[in-house]
Amino acid sequence: MTSFPFEIVGFDLDGTLLDTHGDLSAAVNHALVAEGRETIAPAQVRDLIGGGAKKMLARALDVTGGAVGPERFDALHGELLRYYEANIAVHSGLFPGGETMLDALHARGVRIAVVTNKLERLARRLFGELGLTERFFTIIGGDTLGPGRAKPRPDLLLEMVERGGSARAAYVGDTTYDTGAAAAAGLPCVAVSFGFCDLPPAELGAAAVIDHFDDLIPTLERL
Repeated sequence: MTSFPFEIVGFDLDGTLLDTHGDLSAAVNHALVAEGRETIAPAQVRDLIGGGAKKMLARALDVTGGAVGPERFDALHGELLRYYEANIAVHSGLFPGGETMLDALHARGVRIAVVTNKLERLARRLFGELGLTERFFTIIGGDTLGPGRAKPRPDLLLEMVERGGSARAAYVGDTTYDTGAAAAAGLPCVAVSFGFCDLPPAELGAAAVIDHFDDLIPTLERL
């Protein structure tokens, strides 16, 4: 039995475990070009990420001329997803210290999960292309449990805990979607300041904030 305080540690994907903003930016701009809009600089797209692809696209449309009708939005969302799936791991990778951190959790007997609002098939494809899939005991996407159950609802995190045998768990994220879901599920949450934070990191409502993955294990040990 490990002496580490958590048997399960779950991670959000975009902006937490992986820096994906380069590939997400390319996909968003592909959809904008299809609509005849100006493209957005990757640094600006970074501020639009959070809550899933539909929310990201809606924000991008808002800042480039306004919303479109429901049918057109669905078509553009499809364009975005098709492009992203075909170019999902061109620029994406673990944040600094991520590989060492995952190794250290594994050495402590921790079961590592991913719980993301990204579609499950896209999360699995991305981890597969990066050679990371085998590091996780489960990968749960925003559509895994069906519509309407993504973060900030607690459903996906409760599913993670159930799949892990109801062991003591913590969660790591970068937005209010993550901290809100963790709070609703009764789990402590660590926020990463280097992610796609939708509020200043100290205002996300996390139990702790870290600036580098080197700090994650000692932070979890203190919770």
